[in-house]
Amino acid sequence: MVEAVRGAGVVVTGAGGGIGAALARRFAAEGARVVVNDLDADRARTVAEEIGGTAVPGDASAIIGDAREALGGTVDIYCANAGVGSGGSEAAGESVWALAWDVNVMAHVRAADALIPDWLERGSGRFVSTVSAAGLLTMIGAAPYSVTKHGAYAFAEWLSLTYRHRGIKVHAICPQGVRTDMLDATGTAGDLVLKPTAIEPRDVADALFAGIAEDRFLILPHPEVAGYYQARAGDPERWLSTMNHIQQKWEAAE
Repeated sequence: MVEAVRGAGVVVTGAGGGIGAALARRFAAEGARVVVNDLDADRARTVAEEIGGTAVPGDASAIIGDAREALGGTVDIYCANAGVGSGGSEAAGESVWALAWDVNVMAHVRAADALIPDWLERGSGRFVSTVSAAGLLTMIGAAPYSVTKHGAYAFAEWLSLTYRHRGIKVHAICPQGVRTDMLDATGTAGDLVLKPTAIEPRDVADALFAGIAEDRFLILPHPEVAGYYQARAGDPERWLSTMNHIQQKWEAAE
């Protein structure tokens, strides 16, 4: 049992399935009071009923007030998990880029804007950002996703360096492939890069709770990502060349 979680008021967005549902289940199992958010109201209610939580469906950017009320006035932990896995290149339409930016980055910004004043006044709060290894590295065939996940990681990093001395904890979860509907939607690129080492959503929740117990910012459910991240920083030309070979392999198989 992680004492920082017991009795806490927790909001998990995008929790109707996949990683979000796994997080909601784990928080509830650890003794937290959980608000389950999802655009799909039926899925949110199903998970909430399963774990003894409260469903607050709707746009993740607009539910802070309702979630706070459902938790008795205070949100202690906010999991910015809702995301869109937009594929495509620079030629993806403006609407694709705009949606990816709005959901993968700006929803996190809006949530932080609504939560941080109260957290600063209290001297405590915890912001959990589900990013992706794509936010540390990149992902072939998915420019909008890769770029906006870099943005989500940068925002989480900024929150941590800005507020950690004032009691606010931040965690950035950066998995590679996870067996969810989003992975299935990545098509042949996901088949090549992500599926061979894909893990279960509950493994992501386990990694987060290990990180909470150790107060770690960067959560890597796939530990090998640390080595890839170091290689990218240490020798970007070699790393880009390696990624380009993967890109070529993908193109040849298409």
